Amino acid sequence: MIASNDIQTIKNKFGIIGNAPQLLHAIQIAVQVANTDLSVLVTGESGAGKENFPKIIHQYSTRKHNKYMVVNCGAIPEGTIDSELFGHEKGSFTGALTDRKGYFEVADGGTIFLDEVGELPLSTQARLLRVLEVGEFIKVGSSQVLKTNVRVIAATNRNLPQAIKEGKFREDLYYRLNTIHIKVPPLRERVNDIVPLFTKFTTEYAEKNRRPVISLTADAQKLLRKCYWRGNIRELKNVAERLSAIETENIIDATTLSLYLPDQAESTLPQLVSKQDEGKTFSSEREILYTVLFDMKKDMDELKKTVKLLMEQQKGNISNVSSSVISNETALLPMAHAHSNEPTEDFIEVQEYDEEPTLSVEEMEKKLIKETLEKHNGKRNIAAKDLGISERTLYRKIKTYGLE
Repeated sequence: MIASNDIQTIKNKFGIIGNAPQLLHAIQIAVQVANTDLSVLVTGESGAGKENFPKIIHQYSTRKHNKYMVVNCGAIPEGTIDSELFGHEKGSFTGALTDRKGYFEVADGGTIFLDEVGELPLSTQARLLRVLEVGEFIKVGSSQVLKTNVRVIAATNRNLPQAIKEGKFREDLYYRLNTIHIKVPPLRERVNDIVPLFTKFTTEYAEKNRRPVISLTADAQKLLRKCYWRGNIRELKNVAERLSAIETENIIDATTLSLYLPDQAESTLPQLVSKQDEGKTFSSEREILYTVLFDMKKDMDELKKTVKLLMEQQKGNISNVSSSVISNETALLPMAHAHSNEPTEDFIEVQEYDEEPTLSVEEMEKKLIKETLEKHNGKRNIAAKDLGISERTLYRKIKTYGLE
């Protein structure tokens, strides 16, 4: 086990913020395997900070004085990736005007970090497997076998076992890379690290641009921690920098912060989707809310038409109305009234109304939010739960519609 003081030193050295157990465990593994030559696979979502762990491994290894090369496998075109990694001979393809050394030849004795390794084409995966197994490679356009002594660390945000099932990644390469596995936790699993990270980013921005450091109120911090953070640390940094650049107030409350946070329909509005909508996908809370509002309006229109037919039937304007036109629920209205002492005509007169003007979607949404807030005496957390949306979304809509 590595002492907590040593862990803190490593975090300071590489700019890592946080004390989540999963994060500390990942750092411990990286340091423990640094002095071996085992291949390491770092997995985690995009923006979670995977790039820090290959640096830790290299700096704490015996190779630290040799080259450390970072290769973004997803950024190199498929037609040139073999040349980039393994080099090529002059004339081996159009544009190959001279001999070229590849990364595995240049980094001999050092470490290569293959970022987004899941994007490698299958032909390149076969070449990489040979390097990992016997330390040999052949340049493009050559027949000469070359040797290299390189430590390979790979990272991906893809589900490689699933890619293997789909025939997009070699199973033997996966097991060769996955000798040591380091899993970087997503930001939403590091809830207590979110505010310290946000503070770090806003402080760095303020120092760089000579601006006052912004701070969050207690309700804003709570809202920040509740966010899903699909883009993880990278997304949090973007939010912190946008706030620092745009807002003029130094104290940021939850209402202001909500304007900068991303929509997250997948975790906040499941109860708004009916069974008949299970096959649909929605890109935002707004889209789901609009769908529900449209369905409500459609039901109201159908009810109005049914009541009009009943009114005409009672007045003798229509001799027969097909029972299929009248829903079971609506047909019960005059039947229930038959037990009353009042004449049926009085009931019909009460139900007569002029066609209401059609409301826009925005007006319907505003009316729904206003009525729900009034129902719960302005308690936004309860109103948000009743509406089936997040408090952040409700804060934003209240400000948009001027319902403060």
